[in-house]
Parts: sequence; structure tokens; C-alpha cells
Amino acid sequence: MDLMVHSSTFLLPDFPADNGFSLLYSLVVLNQPLPKFTPLLWNRARFRVCADGGANRLYDEFPQLFPDEDAFAIRKRYKPDVIKGDMDSIRAEVLEFYSNLGTKTIDASHDQDSTDLHKCVAYIRDLPNLDKQNLCILVAGALGGRFDHETGNINILCCFSTIRIVLLSDDCLIQLLPSSHHHEIHIQSSVEGPHCGLIPIGMPSKSTTTTGLQWDLTDTEMRFGGLISTSNIVKGEIVTIRSDSDLLWTISIKKA
Repeated sequence: MDLMVHSSTFLLPDFPADNGFSLLYSLVVLNQPLPKFTPLLWNRARFRVCADGGANRLYDEFPQLFPDEDAFAIRKRYKPDVIKGDMDSIRAEVLEFYSNLGTKTIDASHDQDSTDLHKCVAYIRDLPNLDKQNLCILVAGALGGRFDHETGNINILCCFSTIRIVLLSDDCLIQLLPSSHHHEIHIQSSVEGPHCGLIPIGMPSKSTTTTGLQWDLTDTEMRFGGLISTSNIVKGEIVTIRSDSDLLWTISIKKA
């Protein structure tokens, strides 16, 4: 079974020129309060998409993160490549502002069977000349707010299980660890941890084994209604995980 390596180097203030993982980042901005480090994610990304009302968040909240600079200049600097979704949340003046700057807008209101995040991830996936193998989609504002929205965002990890997707808030990140691979997570202790968790998703895990955690698992069964590995703690620089089912990995993000 192949090894998949993970690292949150995209959270580091000084992003290494060669991050050792050769990932190509894209960013999706959702309609929830944005992490204060979202400009950092923006600078890491090659492609940026706002999901419908996520454009309102970009327009309203980014100038607040740069209080000493002109709001108009900030909005021009952080211009999304695409705004896509049902277009039922974005304000008219925000849509007009970004359209005038050249942002592409896509009204996908005809599709009521998928969420705005689903629409945006599918759009990025289908971009031509994109290295899908090394693609990593960062999703800002994915956690918090209404629980049904949050659950829908977690479901996207399963819908696109062959794509690296990281859901982010100010407090934590969540990503899928597919059972098709063994996993090695390089902990960036200056920006994340120590609290972490492993949660079976889709079906129980009959056998999960880890190293690098305070409470490691050894051929452990995990299921809802039984044991799940929440409130664990990373103890080393590398965590390894082997499981017979897909797992969610979550780790806390340190406040700046």
C-alpha cells in the first residue's frame, strides 16, 4: 500500500520555497467568518474561488485584517479568479465590484443537488492543465456556524476522496485520510497542535494503528457508539496512521 505524506506547511509564515511535498494549492472561500490567516492561504494558492457569499466575506473582512491600509486597495489586491454558486447570498454591490475587476462569475443555481463548496471543488478539479495528483484545495471558513453546513463540508471530503482537501477555521483543520494509503503526517508544531483526533467516517474502523500520539492505537476498533480517538495529543514530529477504513484527521491550530 502506498504512503501519503501530509504537512501543514501552508500555515507557516515563512513558506519554504521547496516545501518538500510539491503540492499545488487552490483556495476556496466560504460564507463563514474567515480565519485570520486566510491572506496567508491566499498567497500560497495558484487559484482562488469564492463560493457565492464567500465573496461578501472577502470584501468585508479582508480590509479589517489590514487596518492601516486603504480598504479599496486591499479589495483590489485580493481579487478572486472565480465566484461560483447559487448566487443567492452574494450582495449585488460585491458582485458588481469583482466583476468590474475581471473576476469570472458562474451562476450554478440550476443545480440544487450539490452545495456551493461541491460546485467550487468540481470546478477546480476540472480545470485544464492542472496536475490533479499534486492538487491540494484549502477551504477557508469551512467550520463553525450551522451544523448542517459544517456536515455538508465534511461530506465533500468523502465526495472527492481522491483529492487532497483541507477544511480550515481559526481553531482547527480537518482532512480525510483514505484507507487506500498509509499516512505520514509531519507536524508543524509552531502553528498546529498539540490536540488532535482521528474519527472513522462512512463506516467503522475494525483496525487502526498509529505512532506519534500520546494515546496511540494498536489494531484498535473505532466506531460511533464506541471508541473514537478525540482529545488525543501529538507527541512527536511525525504521526503515522494505518487503518482499514477512511478516517478524518483533525488538529488544533495555534493562535497567532
